[in-house]
Amino acid sequence: MSQSEIFWNATLEEMKKGYTEDASQYTCLMCGERIEKGIIYPQGEVLYEAKRFIRLHVEQTHGSVFEYLVGLDKKFTGLTEHQTTLLRHFYAGKSDKEVQEEMAIGSSSTIRHHRFVLKEKERQAKTMLAIMELLKEKDQNAPAFVAPHKHATMVDDRYSVTTEEQAKILDKYFTEGLGGPLAKFPPKEKQRIVILRAIVDRFDASAVYTEKEMNGILKEIYEDFVLLRRYLIQYGFFDRKADGSAYWIKK
Repeated sequence: MSQSEIFWNATLEEMKKGYTEDASQYTCLMCGERIEKGIIYPQGEVLYEAKRFIRLHVEQTHGSVFEYLVGLDKKFTGLTEHQTTLLRHFYAGKSDKEVQEEMAIGSSSTIRHHRFVLKEKERQAKTMLAIMELLKEKDQNAPAFVAPHKHATMVDDRYSVTTEEQAKILDKYFTEGLGGPLAKFPPKEKQRIVILRAIVDRFDASAVYTEKEMNGILKEIYEDFVLLRRYLIQYGFFDRKADGSAYWIKK
């Protein structure tokens, strides 16, 4: 299961904690770091059991799960930039008057109205979650869709791909298997996204690559490695320094 699938399949409680748990490990929802159970992890002069260590990882590496979630693109949160700013102020414990003064908008009653609108969104979200959970129990014909990656630049019909479609696309373009070369780069965007997602799996999510290292891996996949590199950036799979000296998977 990809990092995006782990993230989007997480429960509400798991999202709030910032990690998932299975029989053998804890997995950070934000970066994919895996902490194996039954191992003692040292940090400095302190030893931590696995559950405490994954919590420490979330806190030290990502700071705040709240900040990470509100920082996601609005296509995933449904929040405007204005609402995101308000939520950050509320989370910081500021009063309506303090928020109003800091944002220089309206009055305290204006801020209260914004709180009301956000509560309405919460009620709508809860209702929608309940509807979709009930639907899962009855809709036996629903296809399994591949979850979009968290930094998708625009979620539209290009990301409407079922797991069955994904398998067919991968078989068509990776004729020697996923560990082999790419036969050709597909012309359609939907197919490109599937291919790029598979290419990302060839990289270490925790590593930072030089351009030479990046090119070396991509050359083994396809002769036009510059094209692959450009699209990995363009579609939000990778990020890089402005001077191109370092590349890494966006988390």
